Amino acid sequence: MSTAVMNITPEAELQAVSHSGLVEAPATTMSVTVDFERDGVQHGFMKLPYSHDLSAWGCIMIPISVIKNGEGPTALLTGGNHGDEYEGITSLLKLASELRAEDVQGRVIIVPAMNYPAVQNGSRTSPIDKGNMNRSFPGHPYGSMTERIADYFQRHLIPLCDFALDIHSGGKTLDILPFAAAHRLQDPRQEAKCIEGAKVFGTAASMILFELDAASLYDTAVEAQGKVFVTTELGGGGTSTPQTMLLADRGVRNFLKFAGITKGELEPADEPALQLDMPDATCYVQSVHHGILELALSVGDRVQKGDLVARVHTFERTGTPAVEYRAERDGLLVARRFPALVDIGDTLAVIADIVEN
Repeated sequence: MSTAVMNITPEAELQAVSHSGLVEAPATTMSVTVDFERDGVQHGFMKLPYSHDLSAWGCIMIPISVIKNGEGPTALLTGGNHGDEYEGITSLLKLASELRAEDVQGRVIIVPAMNYPAVQNGSRTSPIDKGNMNRSFPGHPYGSMTERIADYFQRHLIPLCDFALDIHSGGKTLDILPFAAAHRLQDPRQEAKCIEGAKVFGTAASMILFELDAASLYDTAVEAQGKVFVTTELGGGGTSTPQTMLLADRGVRNFLKFAGITKGELEPADEPALQLDMPDATCYVQSVHHGILELALSVGDRVQKGDLVARVHTFERTGTPAVEYRAERDGLLVARRFPALVDIGDTLAVIADIVEN
């Protein structure tokens, strides 16, 4: 037996305000300095008014590029969804500087720093409102600054695209085996296309990703509008390396070819492709203790159910044995917590199934 849930959209809320006799406000406070329908290369800003102590009539200025040439599909490319994940930010800044209109057939929209305040701050969440962009959808036109950015993507940018790529890595708190990922979807044709996009990205592994809190993700917002969506995890530790940048740059090129916007042969991964699957929440090894983390395995190690994955040591007193955490499934260790200090609720490790071809 299901219970109906009323979902009040921003448009419906604005209409209700209008009918109440109040003056109807504009549908968004965000504006852009680019024309999405104009051919050529444009570099501009998404402007979000933000009045604060240092600037009474200030704006958050989110860089955006549009490269368009005639009719064709549209790809929406984003980095900086989390501000401490640098492969996407760096790769898309490079692409925005290099991609020419004559290189494309269709349109490419590039937003290298989606949560711009978080990118400025080098943090996962926004320093303004602590908003996690990837937990803020569908957003709201008059909510927090993060919700307003999410709302603009939800109602203005996502509808423009046919393909979306959102480049993530582990940030400061996770180290992750590099992979491109898709999700299980209700529409089998859409799911198959997303999985294909993850495979051609060009990492040595592709993942069917299980999310612990999918409802408010950017991923879910894009998929719910029927678009082809691919995401990534390209390492971690709050930095980038030559190896992870190679993956990001090659992956972006492959994604645009996959979308039919640029021409050329797909560039294969340097290693044979590994297919991974996260079917449920038992893939996540999560802490129920506070202490110091000792990993017993490294990212990329094979795991059998019952294997020791990690120990958590209390530092509040001596003479107390460490708590052991063991695998609940066979598979591959694909992610680990990066900082050694852990708290209750932190993910210590992630184990994915290896899909035999």
